[in-house]
Amino acid sequence: MASSGKSLPHESAIGHVTGTAAYIDDLPTTYGELYVDYAGAPIACGKIARIDLSMASRIAGVVAMFTFEDLPGHNVFGPIFRDEPFLVEDTISYLDQPVVVVAATSREAAKQAAKAIKIEWVATTPILTIDQAIAANSWLGPQRKIERGDVDRILKNSRLTVDGIFESNGQEQLYFESQACLAYSGENQAIKVICSTQNPTETQMVVAEALGLQLHQVVCECRRMGGGFGGKETQSAIPAAMAALVSFHTGRSARIVYRKDQDMLVTGKRHPYKTWYRAAFEEDGRLSAVEFKFYSNGGAFADLSTSILERTMLHADNAYFIPNIRIIAQACRTNLPPNTAFRGFGGPQGVAAIENLIQEIAIRTQCDAFDVRRRNLYRDGDSNRNTTPYGQVVQDHVLEETLSQIEVSSEYQTRLESVRDANRNPSLRLKGLAMCPIKFGISFTTKFLNQGNALVNVYTDGSIQVSTGGTEMGQGLNTKLRQIVADEFGVPVRSVSVMTTSTEKNHNTSPTAASAGTDLNGQAALDACQQIRRRMADFASQRLSNLEDVLPPSPENIRFEDGFVFDVRTPSNRIGFSSFCDEARRERIDLGARGFYATPGVEFNRETGRGTPFYYFTTGAAVAEVTVDRWTGEYTIDRVDILMDLGKMINPGVDLGQVVGGFIQGVGWCTTEELKYDPQGRLLSISPTTYKIPNVTDIPPILKVDTIDNPKHVVNVFRSKAVGEPPLMLGISVWLAIKNALSHLRPGTIPKLSIPATSEAVLRSITVMLENPSEAK
Repeated sequence: MASSGKSLPHESAIGHVTGTAAYIDDLPTTYGELYVDYAGAPIACGKIARIDLSMASRIAGVVAMFTFEDLPGHNVFGPIFRDEPFLVEDTISYLDQPVVVVAATSREAAKQAAKAIKIEWVATTPILTIDQAIAANSWLGPQRKIERGDVDRILKNSRLTVDGIFESNGQEQLYFESQACLAYSGENQAIKVICSTQNPTETQMVVAEALGLQLHQVVCECRRMGGGFGGKETQSAIPAAMAALVSFHTGRSARIVYRKDQDMLVTGKRHPYKTWYRAAFEEDGRLSAVEFKFYSNGGAFADLSTSILERTMLHADNAYFIPNIRIIAQACRTNLPPNTAFRGFGGPQGVAAIENLIQEIAIRTQCDAFDVRRRNLYRDGDSNRNTTPYGQVVQDHVLEETLSQIEVSSEYQTRLESVRDANRNPSLRLKGLAMCPIKFGISFTTKFLNQGNALVNVYTDGSIQVSTGGTEMGQGLNTKLRQIVADEFGVPVRSVSVMTTSTEKNHNTSPTAASAGTDLNGQAALDACQQIRRRMADFASQRLSNLEDVLPPSPENIRFEDGFVFDVRTPSNRIGFSSFCDEARRERIDLGARGFYATPGVEFNRETGRGTPFYYFTTGAAVAEVTVDRWTGEYTIDRVDILMDLGKMINPGVDLGQVVGGFIQGVGWCTTEELKYDPQGRLLSISPTTYKIPNVTDIPPILKVDTIDNPKHVVNVFRSKAVGEPPLMLGISVWLAIKNALSHLRPGTIPKLSIPATSEAVLRSITVMLENPSEAK
């Protein structure tokens, strides 16, 4: 009856397709409920001179309006540095930054009132780009460095070097459900917020701080989200504080749901990066020394920028051993909305930089890039080539085996010759082929976040409830939790319910992020189940020993399988699990437990740039083939092969769905998704009509996904591996294939190409290579 390893349906699948899975705005209104909106700053940088509420107050249905002066607690918050105001006091830091909160009896009234509020201002020149921030010395947090070896000497003395500037733009999370929160006031100033958030504990904390309450007075609850992708790890704080502020002052329930254009305009994105790089290498493409200088556009406030930049540094090596390396990183403060977490959390920007470098080295050496990548791989068990720049040993992986297997399964060598043949006399189209590996570290790089707790209750009818601090955003966490708990008690999955995430049941929890949702919460649930099972086994050994006088009680021989409890020495003497639970309760056996888990062995000193920040690595590779129209820059993705080490999958269907979804989202970042701002800092691409995410026609007609066995991986819950983020970076393979195609225009010349490689960007690159080859590298 074991459910682990089976592709069971998503636990909310029926609700999703029938519309009965409730999101924030599906929840019924209560009597007297208010709708919340806000008036935002009309400029990106400057000072507020005066706020006029008179016209707004005359709009029918308006009940109240609040400024920062109405916050009973603190007006400044932040997950790392406390530098961001809930509501503008006098200094405006980005366009549409919330200034006045409006509460009304209808959405339309609230919206009209927000527009009617007059904000007078004195503008100053905004800083919008990384270059402008560097020129102004406008920084977020300190500069960080990780270094190994003698980089300067190797670069100075090497005959073969390459250098350049690589840029990757941001990316909009574009979750289906916009930022949303519903707040209720209770007795003794208590506040309950039902929030679309990946981080209930932080939401609880920021609401308490804003209202001057203690944590025990605030409960945050989240049943599910309509997508998150990191965009609801910290950015759900401001709408939650707005709704809670209204409910606190009026005593009425209050609901806020951002409009889609409003959400895209005011929330943070994936960080744009500008990276300066230098490298020395051998004739066969083997790296000798690399230097990266990463600069990210953090936006107006710190948010998670420094932690995101840290993960960029920790993934700048990707899957490659680099004997001499220097990684310098700095987050820039600009007048854009604070940029934030996004699937991969800085990892994609680091991986893209090293993969671009490897591709350019392959062009320079006229070696096939697959071979260059293979020569630079980490080697499991080889002490000379298995240590990261920050000192962690990369072990128990199958990187070499993965590349060997995907080379065969993707028919790489045969297709490589076909691509070369097609490009010998290019007329209308260019062909490109590229492979990209991934080594992605699993754990939060901040130590205290690597913990989880769970509450498991077993009832007398044999049914089970499990509650954790993990949040479900469609990724299948709750489905896996049901399978883990069901298998521990030997019962069908239908006997297990995963309850609404709530800070009153699971406190002091970490965000559902860093791909660690199942790792932390699954292990904590497992711990709770095992506590209950030990008590059950003790009772069962006494209970079953009475059936056979010759058998002494033996808890270690008790089994929970197929809905029964029995002693393996007398397997025919079985008790149904539900009957057994009823008997246990009558004998006062505790059938509930709180489990806890702390990831072992993780430690990283960001001051020295040394440590073991990751529990293990999820690895894989992808081979992508593209066709580029050399006259228009348009391209098609012809075929993609993906191979990943996901350990022993708890739910293969869910995991493979995450692989495909993550990959396609990565393709979007690399190819079509382009954020465009005007000179005043206003986002122009604020809807799916102006912001192009991949659609069904962008999916390659041949898409093969497979997994590779790794018997060396023996840690983590049920020997599984995290899957949420790593596949996104395999989308870089498509970008690399485009760059490979362009390199055939002038062999030995490196095409200039940034992320995203839109059709327009590809055409510009082609034009430069054909008309101004001196401008290409």
